[in-house]
Amino acid sequence: MGLGSAKGVESTTPLLQISDLSVARSGEIVIQDVDLEIRKGEFVGLVGPNGSGKTTLLLTILGLLEPVPNTGGIVRVFGKERFSNSDHGRIGWVPQAASNLSSNIRITVRELVRLGTLNPQNMFIMGNSERNARVNRALEMVGIVDKADADVRTLSGGQLQRSVIARALASEADFLLLDEPLVGVDLPSRNSLLKLLDDLCHNENMTVLMVSHDLTTITQAAHRIVYLEGSVRFDGPSYEVPDFSSLAGLRGIVHVHDDHSHEHQ
Repeated sequence: MGLGSAKGVESTTPLLQISDLSVARSGEIVIQDVDLEIRKGEFVGLVGPNGSGKTTLLLTILGLLEPVPNTGGIVRVFGKERFSNSDHGRIGWVPQAASNLSSNIRITVRELVRLGTLNPQNMFIMGNSERNARVNRALEMVGIVDKADADVRTLSGGQLQRSVIARALASEADFLLLDEPLVGVDLPSRNSLLKLLDDLCHNENMTVLMVSHDLTTITQAAHRIVYLEGSVRFDGPSYEVPDFSSLAGLRGIVHVHDDHSHEHQ
């Protein structure tokens, strides 16, 4: 269950419930009629081409974007349509920009992770010993205890991603949302990071929803793949993901050479 005690989420109730969701940005519908459920302990890969609505969906789950008024559907997280103060910190958000720290910032890994323990509800009531315990546990979970006192500017891409994931875990999150965490991470570190996320699901009963444009890589790690392009075009086990030709068919793309193949014979 992550860092803390049980949070009381019923195993029969999906952690995330989305029904008939439509969201507009700048007056244009970006995603439409999306239905999606995610249960505790799942590792779900959210894939699709650029502009397909992946980040829009994450921002809507976080409550930062609203469904289309009146007909835009419903998003329930932890069984509630709106976040309450008691749910603060239960979602660990790792945006694309999370690892793009300014070169002017001088902060250690431990200090970065400690930021995850701060929120308006506990700013003045949580003692240092509890904060330190959370930080140490998060560092252990992501395997960077040996880098705790290192300047974040000295880290590799993979180590930095582990650090920002640890920051999310230090909030006692049990639902991680990650937007393209593999960008800028070398292949060995990418494999290691995916193994970490899989371990968090299996060993800590964490729930992960991860956006990636790399379909080949994410299908090796995620338990389930959701292919989004305006609406959900595929939702199923990673081993059942259609090949690229079939995905093109799902997108309405036809082979441009089919009708002219005889001309070259």
